[in-house]
Amino acid sequence: MMIDVKDIKVSYDTKVILENFSFSVDEGLMVSIIGPNGCGKSTALKAISKFLKKTNGKVYLQGEDMDKLSAKNIAKKMSVLSQYNRNPDDITVRDLVSYGRIPHKRWYERNSKEDQKVIDWAIKETGLTSMQDESILELSGGERQRVWIAMSLAQEPKVLLLDEPTTYLDISHQLEIMELLKKLNKELNLTVIMVLHELSQAAKYSDKIIVMKKGDIIKQGSPNKIITEKLLKDVYDVDVFIDKESLKDEIIIHPLKKTVIE
Repeated sequence: MMIDVKDIKVSYDTKVILENFSFSVDEGLMVSIIGPNGCGKSTALKAISKFLKKTNGKVYLQGEDMDKLSAKNIAKKMSVLSQYNRNPDDITVRDLVSYGRIPHKRWYERNSKEDQKVIDWAIKETGLTSMQDESILELSGGERQRVWIAMSLAQEPKVLLLDEPTTYLDISHQLEIMELLKKLNKELNLTVIMVLHELSQAAKYSDKIIVMKKGDIIKQGSPNKIITEKLLKDVYDVDVFIDKESLKDEIIIHPLKKTVIE
């Protein structure tokens, strides 16, 4: 098992955001956490990655209690991409990707030939070879997101956590990023856990979906087994029509209507 989350609780002051929150993810799965705004999806991801302090509970990474692991040791196995990623002004693609080697180095060490090989590999895997010497500022939103994913790959992680990786991207770049993540998941056996808003994308690309509402997990499992019109009505208060693509066994979700608040 790659990730095992057991009964975690997260509070902001006196407000409880997550309580008795538990799920597990096997190695090599692609998992999406979905649910309405404010349900605790991003909070859950931050708690799993130790970016946010838990009030209670445990998270195990490959069977090891993450509370007993140093940040550096965690970074060697887990990479995290937030919604908002900032980079130094006018840094090149290659230089940003090279930051992924930091967990594997002492503070005074420069990147070795082996490190450079890993950086070359991460750049190639994400299709950035032709633009590796360009400034990040010159890239499109989709290209920048690929650079951040390349930096994460350079860490050589076993698991990749992403908070809304397609936010602010047009449909073309959204699909580009999702296809890239699926490719990395399959070819590298990389475990991917991501927060997604786009339900059809979550259903198409995920091996497992975790459905949240008001800080609780109300359903989890494979998309074809758990995604129903009733479930989405209960969670989002939206009527939908679900079309199952028979040739590809994919789920396509069509929103129909939502009650207007007067």
